[in-house]
Parts: sequence; C-alpha cells; structure tokens
Amino acid sequence: MDVVCAAVVADHDLAAPLAELGAARAEAGVGLAGTLQDLAALHAVASGAHDGLVSADPDAVPTPLVRATALGWADVIARLSVGREVEDPLTGLTTAGYLRTRLHEVYRAAQAEGRSAGEDYALLTISLESPADGYPRMMAMVLLADVLRTAFDAGETVSLVRSATAAVLARRTPQLSARCLHARCMIEHRLAADPALHACRRVRIQQEPLPADHDAACDLLASLRTRE
Repeated sequence: MDVVCAAVVADHDLAAPLAELGAARAEAGVGLAGTLQDLAALHAVASGAHDGLVSADPDAVPTPLVRATALGWADVIARLSVGREVEDPLTGLTTAGYLRTRLHEVYRAAQAEGRSAGEDYALLTISLESPADGYPRMMAMVLLADVLRTAFDAGETVSLVRSATAAVLARRTPQLSARCLHARCMIEHRLAADPALHACRRVRIQQEPLPADHDAACDLLASLRTRE
C-alpha cells in the first residue's frame, strides 16, 4: 500500500504498483472483494471527493485501476491453485494429473533412448477392497498413503488415482517385488491395528503393463479411475 500511495503522490503510472498491491493481498489470503474494497478506499482518499468521511465504493474506481489490481491478485491465486492441485489435500499423494505428466516424461525419455517405457518402469496399483465410501475408507487411505511414502521413498511417483486406489510409478529393479510385498504387509498390519478399519483390511497390489505410448497410458489411468 505504501508503494501505491507514493506513486499517487508522485503522479506516476499506477499499473505496476496496483498489480503488486493485488498480489500482496492474495499472498495474505485476502479475497478479491476485499482487495477491491481496499483499492476503493485508496481511490476515495486520493481523489479528494469527500468531506472528511471516506466512502469506499468499488464501482467508483476507474476500470484500468481495477483491472491492474485484479490481474495482480489473479496471478498469485492461479500460481497457488496450481501448487495445491499437484497434491491430494487428504492423503498428500500427488494427483492423477501429476502422474500423467510424469508418465509423459518417462515416455519421452524412453523414446529418446530407443526403448519402450515398460522396459524400465512399472506401474503398480494399490487398492483397498472396502464396501463403500465413508469415514473408514477415508482414514484407511490416509494410512495407506503414509505407508506408500515410506515404502517407495527413492524417487518413485506415488499418486491417488481414485478414492480407494493409489498408483506407484517405479523403476523395474530386482528388489521391486520385495518392496511391494513389504508395503502390503505394512498396510495390512496398520489396518489390523485399528478396529474401526476392519472393513478395509483387504489390500490388492498388482502391476499394470505400461502401454506402447503416452496416450494409451492416459487411457489406462482413466480406466483405473472408474474401476470398482
């Protein structure tokens, strides 16, 4: 706000300072309505159209000033939204969209090396056989996610593909089968320790063959999202 006030006093162009004001308000968690209300108060004071009592009317602010402020606010909100969408807010696992991006990178690298993606990578699915959505399944998935982050902590991509299914994109190594078995045992042990999660104790881990190209891999992920 100080930068904007200084620009007003010096009769400088306000576009950049107002964009910074909008960005700062967004960073502070202020909504667009509140940001424009602040702008309206500043405009009312700066215009001098008052008798000691300032009336902050957003509709009275010139459109170019509103646009500059709103764009600065929107840029920050867009950046923050992209960051949030990378992770599922409940489990902390990456989203299916992020997994699609990682698969794209894997397929590009394989093509550059003259290999197929399936030669070097495996896509694992880990599913809970629970009766229905609800609190037990939700808590079981939080537990499952914690185990997967522990069991696959060497750069693997661990994502949530539907409410009761996670996927792991991992390199094919001689230890992969043993790591899958270890993860399954850990999940089942953690689930068995909580009586409230009795209905979610059945865990299925299987390997999905990676298709020939990225488009087909995206189709595979879409099919995983609809499986019951």
